[in-house]
Amino acid sequence: MPALTEGSIFKALVKLSIPLILTNILQTAYNLTDTFWVGRLGSISVAAVSLAFPIVFIIVSLGSGMAIAGSILVAKRQGAKDTAAVAHISTQTFFSVLTISVILAVAGYILTPYLVRIMHVTPEVYREAVAYLKITFTGLPPLFIYLTFQSLMRSIGKVKLPFYIVLSTVLLNLALDPLFIFGWNGIIPASGVKGAAIATVGTQILSALTGLIVLFRGEQGLKIRLSDYRPDFKLIKELFKLGMPVSIEQVSRALGIFMMVLLVTHFDTMVLASYGIGSRILSFIIIPAFGLAMATSTLVGQNIGARAYDRVKKTLQLSLKIAFGVLIFIGFLLFVFAKEVAAFFIPTDPVAIHESAVFIKTLSVSFGFLGVLIVLMGAFRGAGKTKISMILALLSVWLLRFPLAYYLGYHTSLKQFGIWISYPVTNILTALAGLVLLIKYKWFEGVE
Repeated sequence: MPALTEGSIFKALVKLSIPLILTNILQTAYNLTDTFWVGRLGSISVAAVSLAFPIVFIIVSLGSGMAIAGSILVAKRQGAKDTAAVAHISTQTFFSVLTISVILAVAGYILTPYLVRIMHVTPEVYREAVAYLKITFTGLPPLFIYLTFQSLMRSIGKVKLPFYIVLSTVLLNLALDPLFIFGWNGIIPASGVKGAAIATVGTQILSALTGLIVLFRGEQGLKIRLSDYRPDFKLIKELFKLGMPVSIEQVSRALGIFMMVLLVTHFDTMVLASYGIGSRILSFIIIPAFGLAMATSTLVGQNIGARAYDRVKKTLQLSLKIAFGVLIFIGFLLFVFAKEVAAFFIPTDPVAIHESAVFIKTLSVSFGFLGVLIVLMGAFRGAGKTKISMILALLSVWLLRFPLAYYLGYHTSLKQFGIWISYPVTNILTALAGLVLLIKYKWFEGVE
């Protein structure tokens, strides 16, 4: 097993972060593959999938908190070298998440027509979105099984195997998408947008089966035991207590993204295009920070479990410095080359290039603080302080960014630039608030 409670903290962070960063990049590639092949069907199919994505994301966010809660408790018990507790918590987490996923899958399948109807789309988009979502919801249980496997493996420091599994599914999805979407030689019927959902569910099932085999065999240091399947309601209550703030945090972020898009859509197409480009760049830039945050969460959890509080403090200091330094450097490069980056996406529209460059430059000045915030939230989660992480997310999205963007964008002469400004202001203020909370709650010095 990886020794995360001793040895070089820097090496441990690197060994954990790199596979996690690569895994996140691959998961982004997974979504891009679907978008690429569905895009060959036309705008109606693209609209249907685009409409389905936020709905699925919110549903998954509701149920993923339990998996993360289980990983928090497992990391602490792993740090304390309590293998019996690790097995028990892993088993209870697995069966709890599986139960929740089945409930969400059934509810999602039944409610799909009503969820799509709320969006007020055309009949053509409605039909394709409903068909796509119903198939997608049937794949929720295997998706949650794999997410739980991935979270639990990360909590014990095993991050390479999940990376290899994701790599395999991305390559498989790349091949399956066109086969099921367009058909093949009369053997596989052309299913259109439903084919994309079938290919996705198929790869999710394979990922889940692989994860299950690994967990039941126990050869990777983590074992699910059927003898532990009987519900431990005291532990399940603790999982809910830890997991509910995580779910609220993730749902609030998903809804926040949706609300920001609504704000921007009231401006012209050029502004919407500029926002889309800036958002894509932002989503890609923060991948390293999220990888580092997950690594920090694992290290913090295990070292708190081992009561190695000095290592917890050193881990935090090092992670925050790395996050701030790396993202400040990336932000500097983007600030300097903002026009060139914007022109890569929209080479023939000078006005859109200019506005996109303004948004990119505005975003880039606070990347260092954004890195600090993301790592802080990972550290709080690793320590089991999920309520603090939730508070920071709610503060960032609903108390700062959205109200500020609405006021500056709609009630001042700044217009869209007011919306752009809301991002760096929010990132800086929330990062500072997180640092204040970190200093106030001195669990990293032994006070839990």
